[in-house]
Amino acid sequence: MLEEVERWLSARSWSAADRPLDQLLSAKRAAGTTVSVVLPALNEEATVGAIVEVIRRDLMDGPGTPLVDELVVVDSGSTDRTAEVAAKAGARVVHRDEILPRLPALPGKGEVLWRSLLATSGDVVCFVDADLRDFSSTFVSGIVGPLLTDPEVSFVKAMYDRPLGAPGGGPGGAELGRPGGAEQGGRVTELVARPLLNLHWPQLAGFVQPLGGEYAVRRDLLERLPFPVGYGVELGLLVDALHTVGLDALAQVDVGVRLHRHQDGLALGRMAAAIYRTALLRLSRGHLVRPELTQFERGPQGFVPHTYAVDTEERPPMRDIEEYARRRVA
Repeated sequence: MLEEVERWLSARSWSAADRPLDQLLSAKRAAGTTVSVVLPALNEEATVGAIVEVIRRDLMDGPGTPLVDELVVVDSGSTDRTAEVAAKAGARVVHRDEILPRLPALPGKGEVLWRSLLATSGDVVCFVDADLRDFSSTFVSGIVGPLLTDPEVSFVKAMYDRPLGAPGGGPGGAELGRPGGAEQGGRVTELVARPLLNLHWPQLAGFVQPLGGEYAVRRDLLERLPFPVGYGVELGLLVDALHTVGLDALAQVDVGVRLHRHQDGLALGRMAAAIYRTALLRLSRGHLVRPELTQFERGPQGFVPHTYAVDTEERPPMRDIEEYARRRVA
């Protein structure tokens, strides 16, 4: 590990407990900073309501200044009751296609996050996945905290344990050879993202959860970054933030344990391909042939190939979008 990264780990890695809520509220009032929380959601009726309720109860509805000013669920085409459940719990629900309707929406999480910048107004934008179970509001307050108390920090990732073998968390924990199936980084992180970062962007080798879906970023940085529309969005934003503001402006906060729905192996393969492609684009910044990934599933007559297009589209920095620029002038 680079000496620079070792120093960064000591100076820019914290625990959520390091900044009590009253300290954050005081800093927020003094600076006049506003905070938006965005939950990208697709068929998450089982979990999204509880997440919204916890954020509202702990960070919005109490007496005094709220830590969170705006809570938005961006629904990317759910066929279940996600939108209804989220709205009933107290979130403002916006459909992906209602944001920037002149541009037909592309499938993918990154597309939703990119469009959410037009649906929110906070100085700090905090992204939280909508499939988390046993959710704690420290997932929000922990990663927002450094942005409220340290003006030199611009981008904060959550770090946590990911118990793959936890009840309801999916199969496979024992095969990792760790007690209780504890998997620190996640399968795609350890097999794809971490090797890529260590080899090509060693300054980012200190991030425990580089692909984690919980992170908070200053709006003035987010609006300068391109957004991969699919699974590559987390790696792309992290790498581009490094090149835009430098390592010392990045940080991570330990928020405990993250429980969520795990993807099957085939979905992880597609995720890995998109992340690899995102890395290649940032390494070359040249023309890439549109890639495809063929995977196999056993059917009644043997193995059946299924070919998927790998996410290759990226949205430009939001500040280059006419509607966003007009809103800023207004």
